[in-house]
Amino acid sequence: MSRMTPEARARKKADRIREKAAHDLPRSMRPSPLVRVITTVVLIAALIYFLFPIYWAIIASTKTPSQMTGSNGMWFAVGLDQIPDAIATNYSKLLGWTRGQFWRWVLNSLIYSGISAAVGTIVSVMAGYATAKFNFIGKNAAIGIVMGCMLMPAALLTIPQYSIFHALHLTNTMLAVIIPCSVSPFGFFLGRVYAQGSVPNELLEAARIDGAGEARIFFTMVLRILAPAMVTIFLFLFVATWNNFLLPLMMLSSDALKPVTLGLYGMVALPTFTDRGALMMGALLGVLPVMVLFLGLQRYWQAGLAAGAVKG
Repeated sequence: MSRMTPEARARKKADRIREKAAHDLPRSMRPSPLVRVITTVVLIAALIYFLFPIYWAIIASTKTPSQMTGSNGMWFAVGLDQIPDAIATNYSKLLGWTRGQFWRWVLNSLIYSGISAAVGTIVSVMAGYATAKFNFIGKNAAIGIVMGCMLMPAALLTIPQYSIFHALHLTNTMLAVIIPCSVSPFGFFLGRVYAQGSVPNELLEAARIDGAGEARIFFTMVLRILAPAMVTIFLFLFVATWNNFLLPLMMLSSDALKPVTLGLYGMVALPTFTDRGALMMGALLGVLPVMVLFLGLQRYWQAGLAAGAVKG
């Protein structure tokens, strides 16, 4: 009999606690059958709302321009046995419209999003931990400034950002996208809140008494405790950078450096472009890496949250 992993034990313990709490509730606080039915209906409606665009994109990515308007929008325009040929045709058209650079754009998006999310996650948890556990002059002012940046619209920063990077001769380079996306006020806020609630001061004091330095404490102890927050911040930064359109549009002019969002926009902007089926194929393939990443990290995210919620 195989041993259960710590994450599985934490999930199982959390499930037992929830089941016990549900049975221990007074009768007046237990949800009625009507409330359960309404909750189920609302959740199913939300599931359909979020999955329907993906379903429609799959259907539309197999159609020709004439089939997009002349066939049932909820189902394939060809027989199921002809779907592979329809997919291959639209994929070939996509590569033709993008001059064979579509996968280069996807790779660029992976580079921008991956590096920005990794650097931004480390910076966010380091800044959040420092402001949560250390006292220094100007701490409250620094926190207030960073929090104020969350209220500032991104469009307001376009001209100052471009002026700075142009003066540094970094426009039309990958760094022009990576550096701004590596700074996240929301990531700092989440890292600070999680450090305040999850990192006990007694643990830090014990490590300092044993002679551990601050760098060793952070990288060997604190990062493990902040793992659920780091996964959350990484996902938010990755998706935000992947969907970023204004910053690459402003900073990049070379086709070889464009992310997939900007590349597809340039394809649609062509005066002769009419093939919406190829566009939907590109949009569907362009979002697959994000879906795979989220589904791959979701179990670590949920397991970390469950482990952090259970004591003992």
